[in-house]
Amino acid sequence: MRVGFGCDPRGFVAKGWIVATLRQLGHECVDFGTDGRHRVDYPDIAYVVARAVVEAQVDRAILVGDTGVGMPIAANKIKGIRATFCHDELSAYVAREHIWANVLCLSANHADEVLTRRIVEVWLNTEAAGGRHERRVRKIAAIEEGRDPRGIE
Repeated sequence: MRVGFGCDPRGFVAKGWIVATLRQLGHECVDFGTDGRHRVDYPDIAYVVARAVVEAQVDRAILVGDTGVGMPIAANKIKGIRATFCHDELSAYVAREHIWANVLCLSANHADEVLTRRIVEVWLNTEAAGGRHERRVRKIAAIEEGRDPRGIE
């Protein structure tokens, strides 16, 4: 799988072990920065990475910011993106299985290397479920298009 990666300067600390984890798991990593030497605003990185996902340059992506809270807000402004902040294995599992998250957002400040690796592994290895989850993802897409989701089955 081709996985995009982006981070703000605070997320740069975790970049090394996350990219190493992706490679150890057999995935290709496409690095969208930052390189840690200059300031960058997280919406700039979130935009570039999210665009890469919707344009199929990468299959999924990981964003790492200071708290992990701002990145998904910015990324979710791009049509077709389902970015979510995950803080443990359960949230990573549900993000993939239930909402088909295509962008994983992590906090550079609140997860150590071991936990981060487990979150990334679970998120990468969990398949999207159908049934009621598929219907709910269609409803999210309807909202994204400005339509009322309540009549969608």
